[in-house]
Amino acid sequence: MSCDFHGNDLSNVQISSELCGGKCAATDGCTHFTWTNWNGGTCWMKQGPVSTDAATPSNDPSMVCGVMDKPDSKTPKAEGKTTRYWDCCKPSCSWPGKVSGSNTYVKSCGKDGNYVHNDANVASGCGGGGAFTCNNQKPWAVNDQLAYGFAAASIPGLEEKDRCCACFKLDFTSGPVLGKTMIVQVTNSGDDVRPHQFDLQIPGGGVGLFNGCRPQWNSPANGWGQVYGGVSSRQECDALPEPIRAGCEFRFDWFKQADNPTMTYSRVKCPAELTGITGCSRND
Repeated sequence: MSCDFHGNDLSNVQISSELCGGKCAATDGCTHFTWTNWNGGTCWMKQGPVSTDAATPSNDPSMVCGVMDKPDSKTPKAEGKTTRYWDCCKPSCSWPGKVSGSNTYVKSCGKDGNYVHNDANVASGCGGGGAFTCNNQKPWAVNDQLAYGFAAASIPGLEEKDRCCACFKLDFTSGPVLGKTMIVQVTNSGDDVRPHQFDLQIPGGGVGLFNGCRPQWNSPANGWGQVYGGVSSRQECDALPEPIRAGCEFRFDWFKQADNPTMTYSRVKCPAELTGITGCSRND
């Protein structure tokens, strides 16, 4: 707050201050930004190498500036596709030893989706055990241009131990979410997830190969809606349990009912909002 970056302008757009960071994240080449109240509110997107130390203080308390996370050079930007699912099963990254060089793992929960297991070896609800996906591992909108969430993913060159709990920025390139950005943490793998595919964890998005929602929530035999794809309208979200219903509605609100949109992805530093939910973060 109350700061500015001088020069290196890339482009600008008249939007509110809370949307400026998301707009920069969704704009190719934007590395940092400044928002001012000029012309009713302008987001100045900027380019080039920068650090937070380069920001200059301003006497205007309405001004906002920020720096985008740099993509991880070990995982260069690549094109991919998104799908969706919510099978209620214990995430594969919730087992011990799934994160390279660390004892950390993704939290799994009891049948109510709230109680967090202290034992990472509790069997999955999809195998007759008592561990399920936690209710709060659902997506949400940060603003109109940016959302956070979780996903199963298959990334060429990265084994499961290298992708578990890593975070990626997905810049959508098709459908009604074209130009929007989602940052997701990888919490699962999935036997039916193909290379360069991110299977977004969205309640009501289809159970896929396994339906852990039946033992957890007494869902229909095929889950809610179609096995692959899930429910087809916002009204059908009403059939989901209240603790995860907002995640279903997200698909029809922020996600604008996009059906498997394409995107480009790159690895970024995990936001504290995501690691705070899963309890899992990487050292690399």
